[in-house]
Amino acid sequence: MQHSASPMKYVSLFLLTLWGPFFSVAQQPTSEEKLLYDLIMQYRKENNLPPVALSKSLTMVAQTHAKDLIANRPNQGRCNLHSWSANGSWTACCYTPDHAQAACMWSKPRELTNYKGNGYEIACSTSALVITAEIAINTWKKSRGHNELILNLGIWKSFEWKVIGIGINGGVAVIWFGSEPDVDPPVVSIP
Repeated sequence: MQHSASPMKYVSLFLLTLWGPFFSVAQQPTSEEKLLYDLIMQYRKENNLPPVALSKSLTMVAQTHAKDLIANRPNQGRCNLHSWSANGSWTACCYTPDHAQAACMWSKPRELTNYKGNGYEIACSTSALVITAEIAINTWKKSRGHNELILNLGIWKSFEWKVIGIGINGGVAVIWFGSEPDVDPPVVSIP
């Protein structure tokens, strides 16, 4: 006697295929994400700053956010690239230029992982289908606020970055910085 598969099995498989990337555990960095990490560490070294460990937790947050930005486009209207859609296991928020929703962004690592501290994100996008590590870092170097975050300048001078997470998806690149160590072992240890 042959049993047919339940319709719920097919719905479950469809949902896992469609939404699986949003519920995945931290991924190893792609070659382009690793290149961006290396370029940022080289840039920090050129500016006499110590390297920062590549965090599993913050990499998962970065990869998840990059996927959300591409799949759900929460950065519409006044909402910028720090915005999160309502289509995942996180609190949605529209991040506006007045930074009124900063706490919503800062709390994402605690919302999505075991990371205990705040996360601070820089993001960039391109109209091209794919962003490269070189385009992302050069964009951030030219932006005063983003450059200050990478190099611990300005309002970031009193912060000591312990961990970093990197996500690239399509035309979006995001980096998350944290001043607390990650409870999970780093993806890439600092020398």
